[in-house]
Amino acid sequence: MLGSTHGTFTTDPRRAHVVACGELPPNAVHGRAVTADDLDVSGRPLYAGVPDLDRFFRPASVAVVGASDAEGRPNTGITRQLIAWAERVGARLHPVHPTRQSVFGIPCFPSVADLPEQVDLAVLLVGDPLPVIEQLAEEKVRFAVAFASGFAETGEEGAAAQERLTAAVQRSGLRLLGPNTNLNAFEKFRDDLEGPAIALITQSGHQGRPVFTLQELGIRLSHWAPTGNEADLETADFISYFAERPEVGAIACYVEGLKDGRAFLLAADRAARRGVPVVAVKVGRTETGARMAASHTGKLTGADTVVDAAMRQFGVIRVDGLDELQDTSALLARARRPKADGVVVYSISGGTGAHFSDLATEAGLSLPTLSADRQAELHQWIPEYLNVANPVDNGGHPVGDWRGRKIIDAILDDPEVGVLICPITGPFPPMSDKLAQDLVDAAEQTDKLVCVVWGSPVGTEEAYRTTLLGSSRVATFRTFANCITAVRAYLDHHRFTAHYRSPFDEAPRTPSPSFRKAQALMRPGQQLSEHAAKQLLRAYGIRVPREQLVTSAAAAVRAAGLVGYPVVMKASGAQLAHKTELGLVKIGLTSASQVRDAYRELTDIARYEGVALDGILVCQMIERGVEMVVGVTQDPLFGPTVTVGLGGVLVEVLRDAAVRVPPFGEDQAKAMLAELRGRALLDGVRGAAPADIDALVEVVLRVQRMALELGEDIAELDINPLMVLPRGQGAVALDALAVCQ
Repeated sequence: MLGSTHGTFTTDPRRAHVVACGELPPNAVHGRAVTADDLDVSGRPLYAGVPDLDRFFRPASVAVVGASDAEGRPNTGITRQLIAWAERVGARLHPVHPTRQSVFGIPCFPSVADLPEQVDLAVLLVGDPLPVIEQLAEEKVRFAVAFASGFAETGEEGAAAQERLTAAVQRSGLRLLGPNTNLNAFEKFRDDLEGPAIALITQSGHQGRPVFTLQELGIRLSHWAPTGNEADLETADFISYFAERPEVGAIACYVEGLKDGRAFLLAADRAARRGVPVVAVKVGRTETGARMAASHTGKLTGADTVVDAAMRQFGVIRVDGLDELQDTSALLARARRPKADGVVVYSISGGTGAHFSDLATEAGLSLPTLSADRQAELHQWIPEYLNVANPVDNGGHPVGDWRGRKIIDAILDDPEVGVLICPITGPFPPMSDKLAQDLVDAAEQTDKLVCVVWGSPVGTEEAYRTTLLGSSRVATFRTFANCITAVRAYLDHHRFTAHYRSPFDEAPRTPSPSFRKAQALMRPGQQLSEHAAKQLLRAYGIRVPREQLVTSAAAAVRAAGLVGYPVVMKASGAQLAHKTELGLVKIGLTSASQVRDAYRELTDIARYEGVALDGILVCQMIERGVEMVVGVTQDPLFGPTVTVGLGGVLVEVLRDAAVRVPPFGEDQAKAMLAELRGRALLDGVRGAAPADIDALVEVVLRVQRMALELGEDIAELDINPLMVLPRGQGAVALDALAVCQ
């Protein structure tokens, strides 16, 4: 069941039940009770709750339960670090231990109930946090952190213990970080750095270290949320919170498993509305990675193709490595909105420029050819025999004098240029020193992005350590690949947010008339016959062929006459999925005698195979068109998902499909088609007429409406093939499979 972690929202597919409840708890989205307008047609939330975590990160008072100052004990080092952290954030710290009078000279209290004030945050240094949670609830503590391990990451017994902990937290009203978390939230952050900051979320604390150490390169970090097993507070909660923080320029995430797919998408939607980039490493692309992630955090990893599509759908930038996470987050946090999409590569070596340009173009970056006038201007300072069209090769010598800055300014003045990238493959003092300084000076004077790739493996050069890293306006990278990944993410993010319309705003709130028709056709726990599945499609306005269900040879002949020759005849029955393999489909029948013979043969085969039939379908035969597949499946994380791809008998061989999580609009339906490797078939190849793409998009949207309204009642829907006819002629569902649950 999808929904709020704390039961704020019900996921009962019958919206009437949701609304009839009448007394729904307050929702942190707007600080009011949830109403019907806050829920979609299946009763799922449409807006992300934003937990008020200010007092978690900046508490006025803190209790350390299990505090110690005994040398050699693990709790002692943790207590010492928490005392230092409390001093930095201005919090009053109260040690709690049943047998100690003081800890590090600070008065100690035997229990939470004995504390002299109500505390905002309790840090639990105990092996079993469950009994303490109940005490904290009585004292109205707002937040708690549980470091203890041995929960869902350890197997079934640990998972059961975590369920008990989660239930206790839900009853208590406090918010819990952990269990199986660490001290990362209480790190020492540099307060001498300016500009937009990166907020960091990690399920494995050590994996956040590369991003945290960006501070040593002058890049500001504001928060670190090590979510651990996420018995309560989860990645989605922190994304929603950080998206509202004015100092946060980008959110960097290391995700092993998503606790609640819907909550994650709502949080990503909130960040997209605010224009705050979310960059994520999500492990589990491979079977091995998924298995390891589950064993570490005790969560579903989810089908990676669905996770990938869902992230892309809501603008989450997925990267593969921690180095990409740090470089991409740093660029997105600090760079201004691009003035143009064009990228110019500028180098002191023709080979370097050509190499980088090949990689950038292959990655999808736009490298526009500079105008003739601009090239003529550049040739004032660059010899005529060198290429300045893009990439721009200066030959080396001009960067050593006054010409170097002139060249950079001229490139940045071009209205088609939004990004200047200068790969410096190795230090070549004093030339590279002067080039680095000119790039920094130019970056301070422009509102366009200036990137440098410092390729030296040493990294101790003055031009790198002081000049480039000392600039808050130049984005400096160490590899070509990371630079290209980050720049592409930067341009993609701003294109995405410039046109972003939240699909949740347009999601249906009330059931359509189609839903009521469909309800009558559903058979819980059963697979529908093809005939019944097509009736389900008809209920949602999806076109099917002219056809009749018959139970005699004579009726089949009459039906063929009404449908019109040539016809297709197919066995129809519940639990009958693969008719072609059993010989239960006959095509191209052109006469009454063929129809009679086909009827007898189909019923004989069914009898021999022991297949129960509800009849034989006599169908209109449709031959011209592009065979596609459109379907619905249930994802364990995200619920119903919609798939579109190349269909027919090769669907499982080609595996050319795109996925989206409802709700989504027409723009996303069209984007799904653009992702298909076989997209050109829809445009018409080898003289074939272009297919009716508008009709295909309409079918995808109607199937999405079906997925939203039927929700968990439909386990699977498969329209294959959906014959997309030539432009203006529509699309017809030739076969359909539906499984109810």
